[in-house]
Amino acid sequence: MTDRIGYENLTQGAMRGVVRDVLRQTVKLGAPLGDHHFFITFRTKAPGVKIADHLVERFANDMTIVIQHQYWDLEVHDTYFEIILKFSGVPQHLQIPFSAITRFVDPSVNFGLSFEASTDDKADQIIAPATEDMSEPAETPDEKPDRGSPQDTVVNLDAFRRK
Repeated sequence: MTDRIGYENLTQGAMRGVVRDVLRQTVKLGAPLGDHHFFITFRTKAPGVKIADHLVERFANDMTIVIQHQYWDLEVHDTYFEIILKFSGVPQHLQIPFSAITRFVDPSVNFGLSFEASTDDKADQIIAPATEDMSEPAETPDEKPDRGSPQDTVVNLDAFRRK
């Protein structure tokens, strides 16, 4: 049978919406709540990603950022977020569409989401509004963080598919 509803895109969009809502809550509170912090991996060459060319050269395929203590000007929009992080001591502005994210992990509670690569713009259309738009505050490590192995708790849709 053909899935004419597009359950895969709907599910991926809903999970990306979780990331958007977590970041909006972070903006509203001014920092991640308690010990929460986030590792966000994204495709550096995905449509809509805006980062410095030298960062794309350094992280040719994907990059992981950490939102914890030092970051600035986090702004969350319906289809993307913007943040300023320091790399080698130099502040860099990043604009990352939610459709470019491949992984979201909050190791403080052993929570993670894994996303399939978006092959079209439908993922952006599905991440529709949670109404409030907020903004504000604080860097991340210069290197990719060691994420340990939260893979056992990452939600992977393949486990729920009929074979």
